[in-house]
Amino acid sequence: MGPLFWIKRYLLAAVPLFAILAAVEWAKGTTAPADIASAAIWAAVAAAIFTAAAWNRYRKALSCAACDAVLPKPAAAQPPRRNKK
Repeated sequence: MGPLFWIKRYLLAAVPLFAILAAVEWAKGTTAPADIASAAIWAAVAAAIFTAAAWNRYRKALSCAACDAVLPKPAAAQPPRRNKK
């Protein structure tokens, strides 16, 4: 996983978070440039923490319970058992 992967991951976290925070500011009725800048800064910091934590887990080869969660496989169909008399 090269630098481009981590940059994409950062942007995939930062852009939607900024949109959410900016929408909250707009819904509150405060759309001053300072409020939008605050949303951008909080989105950048939160995405940086998220990406750094994921990179650290990747670097140390730690398992992630949420990432490694798999659905249990259904049991294979077994032939019916015969009762011995």
